[in-house]
Amino acid sequence: MCLSKVLMLDLKKNKSAEVWPRGRVRLVNSCLGYLVAYPKMSHTDTGPTSSLTTSPCCSPACTRISRTHLPVSRALLPPPRHRFAVHRRCVSAPARPQSSYHPVPSAARSTAGSPPSASLLAASPFRGEEEEEEEEEEAPRELPPPVGGSGRPGVRVPPAPALYSGRARRRPAGAHKMAAASTQGPRAPKLAQLLERDPYLAPFEQDFQRRYALFYNRLKSIEENEGGLDKFSKSYKTFGVNQFVDGGVYCKEWAPGAEAVFLTGDFNGWNPFSHPYKKMEYGKWELFIPPGQDGYSPVPHGSKLKVVIRAQNGELLYRISPWARYVVRDQDKVNYDWVHWNPPQSYIRKHRSPERLKSLRIYESHVGIASPEGKIASYKNFTYNVLPRIKDLGYNCVQLMAIMEHAYYASFGYQVTSFFAASSRYGTPDDLKEMIDVAHSMGITVLLDVVHSHASKNSEDGLNKFDGTDSCFFHSGPKGTHQLWDSRLFDYSNWEVLRFLLSNLRMWIEDYGFDGFRFDGVTSMLYHHHGIGTGFSGDYNEYFGLHVDEDALCYLMLANHMVNFLHPECITIAEDVSGMPALCRPVAEGGGGFDYRLAMAIPDKWIQIIKELKDEDWNMGNIVYTLTNRRYEEKCIAYAESHDQALVGDKTLAFRLMDAEMYTNMSVLSPLTPVIDRGIQLHKMIRLITHALGGDSYLNFMGNEFGHPEWLDFPRKGNNESYHYARRQFNLTDDHLLRYRFLNAFDRDMNKSEERFGWLASPPAFVSEKHESNKVIAFERAGLVFIFNFHPYQSYTDYRVGVEIPGKYKILLDSDASEYGGHQRLDHNTEYFSEEYPHNYRHNSLMQYNSQTSFSQQPRRCHKHHIKVYIPSRVAIVLQNMDNAK
Repeated sequence: MCLSKVLMLDLKKNKSAEVWPRGRVRLVNSCLGYLVAYPKMSHTDTGPTSSLTTSPCCSPACTRISRTHLPVSRALLPPPRHRFAVHRRCVSAPARPQSSYHPVPSAARSTAGSPPSASLLAASPFRGEEEEEEEEEEAPRELPPPVGGSGRPGVRVPPAPALYSGRARRRPAGAHKMAAASTQGPRAPKLAQLLERDPYLAPFEQDFQRRYALFYNRLKSIEENEGGLDKFSKSYKTFGVNQFVDGGVYCKEWAPGAEAVFLTGDFNGWNPFSHPYKKMEYGKWELFIPPGQDGYSPVPHGSKLKVVIRAQNGELLYRISPWARYVVRDQDKVNYDWVHWNPPQSYIRKHRSPERLKSLRIYESHVGIASPEGKIASYKNFTYNVLPRIKDLGYNCVQLMAIMEHAYYASFGYQVTSFFAASSRYGTPDDLKEMIDVAHSMGITVLLDVVHSHASKNSEDGLNKFDGTDSCFFHSGPKGTHQLWDSRLFDYSNWEVLRFLLSNLRMWIEDYGFDGFRFDGVTSMLYHHHGIGTGFSGDYNEYFGLHVDEDALCYLMLANHMVNFLHPECITIAEDVSGMPALCRPVAEGGGGFDYRLAMAIPDKWIQIIKELKDEDWNMGNIVYTLTNRRYEEKCIAYAESHDQALVGDKTLAFRLMDAEMYTNMSVLSPLTPVIDRGIQLHKMIRLITHALGGDSYLNFMGNEFGHPEWLDFPRKGNNESYHYARRQFNLTDDHLLRYRFLNAFDRDMNKSEERFGWLASPPAFVSEKHESNKVIAFERAGLVFIFNFHPYQSYTDYRVGVEIPGKYKILLDSDASEYGGHQRLDHNTEYFSEEYPHNYRHNSLMQYNSQTSFSQQPRRCHKHHIKVYIPSRVAIVLQNMDNAK
């Protein structure tokens, strides 16, 4: 995609634009809220400089630089471990638009075009001003409140039949016509703003409208048939096994393919037929067990249970309820057991969740490996030993992996078997609740790594074939199997699947206190090809068409709408590698509704550079392009490495940089070898430039902040069930004789500096220099000046750096400081004064003042002095304007 497509701007204000050869763009006489960058050669005293410059703007408020506002593309696809590679494109994939949209029940169709009556939709933020004006002009069309789940008083209307599995209810004749009619819904009220921001999306306006109509109609159907999304997403309180206040137990399951359903367990001596469920409509089954004479529950806390399914072939299947809250596995068993969790006194939260953060500094964590010991660590260990470290390091958010119960530990938590159960291998549900509560007391936001993109193929202790068919919760046949992940794929068009997944999100927020989610495998959800053998170049045609799974996209829109409306303090993050436009824009604009997406191209770029290039060949322009290549006003989370790079078969940045010498030369008592020196310096520089330039938030995987040695490998047959690599050696940073403490200290002070100045929440950086021969990158953000010299051996004296804000500057952060394992080549008492000398399209440049400079030699800002800055090799420095000191 050529650079001319950076014109995401108000075309009415743009007087003219000329396109240069090779796709370069220059704006002429343009008064915009942001500027468009184009490459231009400039000269300094140190030689030619390839600078990122901007066209002049007539507005004094225009002080920001725009970036190349293109979808993130990747030349290299990540290893297909748990992300997006799925089976071949399914030839039976339904055609659009008919199959994407589902009929509305007769009672709902009778009021087609009317706004939903329930409060959640009626008061939702995506009802635009146009709709409100129309409502004022027209007669009131408000529907009476639903009674018995109906859109009309006293009439029970079932959910839309097309959203059900074919086994539960066949699709009525002519449903495809009704489905097509359902696209004639309301328009996305703020879509015009999206198209105005990015005119190149205009050809796909109908796609956005169709997606929004599908979302609206499904939400409206939920409102009319279930009493509202609020009630619908609270189904975890009625499905499964739940105890009433009087001690009675109410049980409910969805098993459309079952001939009969029973409950058995310790409470009835494992009699498989003594407690049958009553069959309801639409494949649902219910059972009520009255309390005992003494008022006690007939199903005691801690007793084991099973749902017995009589399949259509007469076979009896012993299953764990999909809604089970607690499952455990005895050491002598292979499968998990369902344990009824209803303690007399559950953990009571003591602290409120932190306020919604403007920017995130995320510490990606796995509870089980959060210990130097070769064992599965516990929630308690994380609470009392790891959370204080996270707080001390300056992270304000922890993202927890592998919490949803998974039978296979080595799956890293991405083969979920029990979606409503917190993993018992780390402790009890109350232990997890306490851990989250303690994190909140420290001001730390807690996110859950939620896996709704697929599920484990386990049937004995998973969702697969729960009712004896392969279509319960999942697509039937090849379409329902992810061939590379060997897992099952949800049918997002199914009504009960929507209930299950939305209730799952609600439960984790309201029962455990999670503050949001990182959705795993979003790319696999968005496309019928699931990313298998597919590269994403940024061509917009890759994001629209028959290959897009709009049912899955509709679910994500519903999920984000629900979370944002019911819990506006919560945050949602998409793990999407494709760069789908508007995924992180509000639903009202026709977007996906996510708050952030992961900038997944950045870690791949660092790996490529370190693996393939000599230090002298690093391309400064390519580094800057990768770090700034993100869609305008769609927030990104930058990271140099995550858990993906730590897994066996891959290497962390520290291990790639220093490799075998980490075993022998990380002691301060041993000589500092060139390999270790290079690794320590580049490790700090890579993380700082990613932190400051790469996005709107930052992520780090636990242990990588101090260059954790080796890789991550869970116990399995291939390593003789060893825990040696399934641990984090935090003790390495506590040993003052090891150099790991230098990297740990730098990471801490980097985060503390961001906490103080807030560059992640600031407007995008202005990159004033990316010099290829000098290997220098300089930019400004949040009033700070960041200077990086990646040259392996060349230091620069008298190096001119352009700045926008005049004044006196001093060093805020110096990667060459002794406490960070540097060589102490910079004097922190040095003062840098700006002079009124335009440089790299900045109004001022810096000059240096130290204690040896006489007063008569000190510059005055109005004078044009030719004094520059000293930048040692392999050093990053951050300068603070002392006239505006915080």
